[in-house]
Amino acid sequence: MWLSQYIQSSDLASWIALSVLLISFMIQLYYYFFVFLKLSAATSKEIDVPKKLPPVSVIICAKNEAENLSDHLPAFLQQDYKDYEIIVVNDCSTDHTEDVLMELKTRFNHLRYTSIPINKKFQHGKKLAVTVGIKAAKNEHLLFSDADCYPISDQWIKHMISNYSEQTEIVLGIGRYIRKKGILNTIVRYETLFTAMQYISFALKGKPFMGVGRNLSYKKDLFFKNKGFASHLKVLSGDDDLFINEVANKVNTGIALSQDSHTVSIPPANWPEWFKQKKRHLSTGKYYKPSARRMLGFEYSSRILFYSSFIFLLFHGPWNFPVLTIGILLIIVKGSIVKLVMNRLNEQDLLLSSLLLDIFMPIVLFILSLANIIRPREPKWS
Repeated sequence: MWLSQYIQSSDLASWIALSVLLISFMIQLYYYFFVFLKLSAATSKEIDVPKKLPPVSVIICAKNEAENLSDHLPAFLQQDYKDYEIIVVNDCSTDHTEDVLMELKTRFNHLRYTSIPINKKFQHGKKLAVTVGIKAAKNEHLLFSDADCYPISDQWIKHMISNYSEQTEIVLGIGRYIRKKGILNTIVRYETLFTAMQYISFALKGKPFMGVGRNLSYKKDLFFKNKGFASHLKVLSGDDDLFINEVANKVNTGIALSQDSHTVSIPPANWPEWFKQKKRHLSTGKYYKPSARRMLGFEYSSRILFYSSFIFLLFHGPWNFPVLTIGILLIIVKGSIVKLVMNRLNEQDLLLSSLLLDIFMPIVLFILSLANIIRPREPKWS
């Protein structure tokens, strides 16, 4: 009886919106149950202590990062690892970066650094600095981070490199942001958490598509075998995600999940800084492989379609109660799985914020993507 009343009182717009709601609901359930749940269920690889771990070159590129290098570089230099070097590429800095490196060099023999001189006629992005660092590296196993980051423990190198096997050429790590007060910090940390949930979960599913330069490892031979950044050299960004998108596959990619393998970064200090950072990150998405764009696009678009049709049906048509039930069910599913992922990545305080930001973030990212289309000039790395 109640179903026939719903059917008789529904107009075409309500039927279309309901169809969109149900299809997007099923797509969202697929992503959360069959993709993102993999991260919460994955186990960390235990380090085999007797195993002989290879020598490692840690590469950090710095542009006017004197203060951050002074604060954070010692954590990289004091790792509990038998054979490693730290290479800092000083990329056209105009502050006292050189002085900081010289002073640290007197205390740490395994620190090496090189400088790229300022040349106003030759503008370049971070890829040149990364390439210089790779060419300077003595070792086959490379590990990358940034000057505004620090490893969460002195076991960082050990936990990252232990994820290599005979076939592994890449290890994807997780880079978090420091927890601070304020809405911006919550948004930055949630967006970073969701990005990690995406790229780690898809890698666990055998479909790696990106990594983050704050915590990433690959072999030197892989870089030169694929001609480095040659295929996307004109794109200022993408020294991490575009390269991984190009060379990673289900066989050659490992994932570091243990807490000791994480790095922590200084978050953007203000909204303009974060907008600039996100615009730079979003500028590389159009260069991803079609399969990666489809994976991300279906999740992104289904989320927008679900919330749009949900809001429409709540205020239009007779389907209010069943629509509300579907919405509550999806919130419970998402909240439960995101909570498990937060526990996995040690970001437990973001659960309530995630329920609102799950709606809010697609709007913000859409606006920033639109801004990249209207003003396509990419921000320079700094």
